[in-house]
Amino acid sequence: MELKGLGPAQLGGLLLSDLGADVVVVDRRLNGPTVFTGDDPRKEILNRGRRSIALDLKQPDDLATGLRLIEWADVLIDPYRPGTTERLGIGPDAALSRNDRLIYARMTGWGQEGPLAHTAGHDINYLAVAGALQPMGAPEQPPPVPLNLIADFGGGGMLLAFGIVAALLERQRSGRGQVIDVAMIDGVASLLNGVLQQRAIGLWTDRRGVSWLQGAAPWYRAYAASDGGFVTVGALEGKFYELLLGLVGVDATLWPQWETALWPGLAEELTERFGSASLAHWRSVLEGTDACFAPALPLNEAARHPHNVARSTFIEFAGVLQAAPVPRFGRTPGAIRRPPPLPGEHTSEIRAELELAARESGPKTY
Repeated sequence: MELKGLGPAQLGGLLLSDLGADVVVVDRRLNGPTVFTGDDPRKEILNRGRRSIALDLKQPDDLATGLRLIEWADVLIDPYRPGTTERLGIGPDAALSRNDRLIYARMTGWGQEGPLAHTAGHDINYLAVAGALQPMGAPEQPPPVPLNLIADFGGGGMLLAFGIVAALLERQRSGRGQVIDVAMIDGVASLLNGVLQQRAIGLWTDRRGVSWLQGAAPWYRAYAASDGGFVTVGALEGKFYELLLGLVGVDATLWPQWETALWPGLAEELTERFGSASLAHWRSVLEGTDACFAPALPLNEAARHPHNVARSTFIEFAGVLQAAPVPRFGRTPGAIRRPPPLPGEHTSEIRAELELAARESGPKTY
């Protein structure tokens, strides 16, 4: 059971649905286009695989239906600010009193407590307070906006799905449900553990633009080709570094990899080299080698890249280009169960299932 939200919670529901979960999304009766959804529900990729029931949980009859859904659900995904579901009458206490095996997964940006818990925010704000945004970008420029992949989807939606699966596994042992507090700011902090490790061993400072991970190293960054395309290089290991420079015509013996004082000069050299030819040229020279090279592709070209085509990384489903289910299982592969539903499309079907389940199992006592 997923209360309809936007973005992060939807990705969590998508991941679970692709792997076989029957996800019922509770749509509000009045829905309209947003910057995330547009005006065509069938193109709302993040909502794929669900069945939809339309409920206004502020109305007694619809609230009663919502509570019946909770009684039969394994999981409830709550994407609202702290306190919202309590005011609706379906908060954790109310829900777990009806179904003590329920996994109640709360997805927020700031978490369920703390000074910012009740304030609005978005991906860029959670990145900022977690310490992930400030280190990005050139030292003399404000930090860039790195899409909304890190907090919303990496530290949010994927963490939500992981937490739900872990809680379901624990429930097999204990027989009991529990509440999960999934906060995007916590997820970003967890993703920063690799950087924190660099800091702990002395390879990171709080100054911007000086670490190899921040683009300071000329062998770990992007360069412009002559036709406006971009190449990326990530030749961290010495043998890959030497191969990269050799293939682009630079003498590696003149540029010891970890002589940081030489980095600006090598960066100028590589900027000139890559800027002297087209992206297609550099792909013909570097792609498929161990130089740790890749072209920076727009989405329409990424979907056609031979590697992505070979793996069916992107697929077209119901006429819409989208990413295929992940991860890949050898025996029980994931699949998109159905296209994104129209709001309330399965209301009658789900209500009938609830009534049948109640008749077959008899009334519950609490």
